[in-house]
Formats: sequence, C-alpha cells, structure tokens
Amino acid sequence: MNIFLAGIIVANAVISYKGFNDLSFFRKYEFHVGSIRSGEQIRMLSSGFLHVDMMHLIFNMLTLYFFAPVVLSWLGTFSFILIYFGSLIFGNLLTMMFHKNDYSYRAVGASGAVTGVLYSAILLQPNMMLGVFFVIPMPAYIFGIVYLLYSIYGMRAKNDNIGHTAHFGGAIGGYLITLIKEPSLFTDNTLMVILLAIPIIILFGMAKLGKL
Repeated sequence: MNIFLAGIIVANAVISYKGFNDLSFFRKYEFHVGSIRSGEQIRMLSSGFLHVDMMHLIFNMLTLYFFAPVVLSWLGTFSFILIYFGSLIFGNLLTMMFHKNDYSYRAVGASGAVTGVLYSAILLQPNMMLGVFFVIPMPAYIFGIVYLLYSIYGMRAKNDNIGHTAHFGGAIGGYLITLIKEPSLFTDNTLMVILLAIPIIILFGMAKLGKL
C-alpha cells in the first residue's frame, strides 16, 4: 500500500478513536458553522478526520482503500494527496455555502475527501464495473451520476443525518482537480467529462432557482 494512503487511513483511525472517547476533543474539532464563522478555521480540516462511530470510519476508509489506487496509478502520489485534501476543503466550503446561516449545523467525517477520490477514479476509469451493495454490477460513471443525483435529493429532503452537501462538494473537488491535473481527458474522454458534469450543473441550477 502507498505510504501516504496508509498514513491518511492511520490518521483517520487514530483521530477518530480519540474523538470516540473524548467528547470535548470531538466538539473542539468537529465542523460547526458558528465556530468556523467566529474564526476557528482549523475545523474545516480537522473535521475530516473525525467520525461519528466505528462503522462510519470503516465505510469511509474501505471506500478510500478501494478507489485510491486508481488515482495513484494514473496521477501519482502528489496529485492523490492534492485531490484528497482539496476535496475535503471543497466539501466543507460547499457545506458552508449552503448552511452559513445555520450556526448550529455540525458535521464530521472524511466523506467529502473520499467522495472526491471516488469521483476522480470514476473520471479516470469510467467504464470500470462496481458492485453496488457488493452485488449489483454497474459501470462506474453511471454510479457516479446516480450517486450525485441522490445527494441532491438528500440535500433537498433533509430527512437523514448524512452530510450530502459535503459529499457533493468533495465530488466537485475531485472532478475539477483531476481535470486540471489530466487535461487530456477533455479530448480523450469528452463524453464522460460532460456526463459527470451534469449533476454539478443541475445542483447549481437548482440553487440559483432557490430549489434547494
């Protein structure tokens, strides 16, 4: 395993475990709109290394473990790190954009960063087959589009505790950084670049129309 990928997984495990057992630590470093707006910008990064529980942590780290190698093999270690942390920040920035007036809004998790890596991997290798729920075969690009459309639904419904906005922001980060690092995708895989942009265009179109 790549040493930087291993380091990220270990950091998530250690910091999350600390948060599981120390509520004051958890509250100090979680994503919290009121605290961030009062100047605690470290939360924009630190919240990405905290998780609600062990299952939340395991799910995110397993997803990262499976899809990071695609990004690493195509773009290398530096670009993988840039995509991971860039997507984490993109996810939290989009969350701030949509929840800036909800001072009590809280969130934790590496989901934005992991979704960015996932979306980058899909953009780089759109025809790889994924096993949805480990059973249903689906081309990666279809999964990516459906996943983001579901995230838009989740953002509108607000009927669960999932950070759909962070997921979506992370995907945008992964998409944009991957295209910046690998601009040949615009000509080599134009259709996929366009298809994977559709949910992003829909999101900002709905936001502009006040539908979110």
